[in-house]
Amino acid sequence: MVLSVSQRFPGAIETSLGTFHAHFGAAGLERLLLPAASPPRNGLRTTRRRPPPDSRIEFLAEELRAYAAGTLREFKTPITLRGTEFQLRVWAAVAGVGYGTLTTYGEIARRIGGVARAVGAANGANPVPILIPCHRVIGSDGSLTGYGGGLPLKRRLLELEARELVFG
Repeated sequence: MVLSVSQRFPGAIETSLGTFHAHFGAAGLERLLLPAASPPRNGLRTTRRRPPPDSRIEFLAEELRAYAAGTLREFKTPITLRGTEFQLRVWAAVAGVGYGTLTTYGEIARRIGGVARAVGAANGANPVPILIPCHRVIGSDGSLTGYGGGLPLKRRLLELEARELVFG
């Protein structure tokens, strides 16, 4: 029997951007792996039966698909963040970067009282990309710098957000 990704990994979410992998804790989304990332092996096992539906995963799936279609600007999925005090400050600042807007690592550093390189490291450790929109942070020279899902995905996300939304 050939199993689909979503059958093997209960938190798999298929979208037009690729397959995301989500892990929820008791209080909310704890981890979202981008399509280019491999699903975690620890704690997940291949199974022949489909896991019971999780309404939180279904809700996040609806949001991610709407985002990928260009019809969602703000996520409502609850998230649970664990990190250092500095990481939490960076992620809070990045969460405030609006849809279709760009900022730089240096600007985030100025806002929170840090240095750009440390902001970049914290941004790279973001456990819930897209919901905390680290793809909206670029280099001070306007270059697209590293992204966990790869620069082509970062470019695609920024192009998606640059389009005007059409409300029907």
